[in-house]
Amino acid sequence: MNRFESDLLAQIQRRGDGVTGRVLVACSGGGDSVALVVLLWSLRKSLGLELSVIHADHGLRPESPEDAAFVRQLCRALDLDLAEASLGVRAHAESHGLGLEMAARDLRWGWFRQEAQQAGACAVATGHTLDDHTETVFLRLARGGGLASLHPLAPRQGLRWSPLAELRRADLRAYLMARNIPWREDASNAEPFTARNRWRPLIASIRQEAPELDRHLFETHLQAAEAAAMAHRLIHSWEGSRWRIAEEAIAFRQEPWTEPDLRWTLEAAFRRLGWPREAALLRGLAPWLAARLARSRKPASWGNFHLNPEPEAGYLHLTQGPPPSRA
Repeated sequence: MNRFESDLLAQIQRRGDGVTGRVLVACSGGGDSVALVVLLWSLRKSLGLELSVIHADHGLRPESPEDAAFVRQLCRALDLDLAEASLGVRAHAESHGLGLEMAARDLRWGWFRQEAQQAGACAVATGHTLDDHTETVFLRLARGGGLASLHPLAPRQGLRWSPLAELRRADLRAYLMARNIPWREDASNAEPFTARNRWRPLIASIRQEAPELDRHLFETHLQAAEAAAMAHRLIHSWEGSRWRIAEEAIAFRQEPWTEPDLRWTLEAAFRRLGWPREAALLRGLAPWLAARLARSRKPASWGNFHLNPEPEAGYLHLTQGPPPSRA
């Protein structure tokens, strides 16, 4: 076991990913997923893993048969079982009105779940990296995600396991080169047909000025997650006394609220109800609501939100039409 492999083992053990036994390793043939296969193969005894590989052919690129052949050769070299599937992504996208990226994800993970169930696997390992974290943060910020944009990608989320979550793509490729292991390059990653692909060159230029951007941002991720967890514990401790979900409304005790307290409470309640919770929306709604909960006893509206004061509480509704009646 070399230094790079032992560092990854230490990361997995420190995080407590909790993955042992049968694991399916998703491999496209690209640098991240090839490094994933080789690293987990090297650590399989230390982690108590039984590995097999799965490869999905999305049928979107003329090079995909060559990618599949490459993955087969890699599995033969490592003596790993391989399951393959050809997915009709384009037809699925057209029949369901989806973009190609979303359609590919739907079909891929549908098949992954099926294979995991049949194999008795506890997880599907994917090659998500620290670079993916950074790209996701910028994508979320651009969409108005607020503090939630800084939450780290959980290394373990349901069936998905991302053991490389704290490693850079460049370091993975350096590891493969040092071991003289080839990989396939997907030219479509450089084509600007997805938002993530359009962000990649922009983030690359930022890294030239800030080479440690990814690691510093990841540490900020961890601190933001800790702060958010503390705030959520406080907000949920108020549920039932200061606020509660009442059918399709949020009931607030009519008393002075600070704007930050209201923003955090609104975010938690909106998430529960499936309401839109963009940061700019909550920052505009909170002061309006705070003023009325403190002193107003008259119904009022703000955009698509309607506040209906009653003796015991103020009820906030989301409505596209006339304010709902609580009669």
